[in-house]
Amino acid sequence: MDIKQVQELIKFVSRSGVNEVSIEQKDFKITIKTNQTPTVVQATVAAPAPVALPQVAAPATPAPAPSAPVTPAAEDTSKYITIKSPMIGTFYRSASPEKPTFVNVGDEIGVGKVICIIEAMKLFNEIESEVSGRIVKVLVENASPVEYDQPLFLVEPI
Repeated sequence: MDIKQVQELIKFVSRSGVNEVSIEQKDFKITIKTNQTPTVVQATVAAPAPVALPQVAAPATPAPAPSAPVTPAAEDTSKYITIKSPMIGTFYRSASPEKPTFVNVGDEIGVGKVICIIEAMKLFNEIESEVSGRIVKVLVENASPVEYDQPLFLVEPI
């Protein structure tokens, strides 16, 4: 199975709504799991009740305080478009350490503009934007590993 077939399989699995797919061949095995837990992760972020418990003086006040900021934060990011990683690999913001970054916060991008590189299996894949807008936030550190469908950038549509 080559990289194109793997990428097509990943896209198919993400669109189909299936949570997990495993394929085994003679000398090859792959398991693809969809990422449907970010909402749950956000819910667990809102549940740091053990952090609030050491403050015994006002246990009822800290519990609503963490849940109140989580809701506006979710509303603030809902107006942004999330650009996600199309593959597993290593995220790079520039073509080489000496070169300038492809995009920075505040930059306007258009469809087809190269926004980063993801190295996968010794291949450097230029990732192009599929949306137009302004970069609001870079969600991944340079030279760090990324997973399939991991958010990379937040973009404010123009």
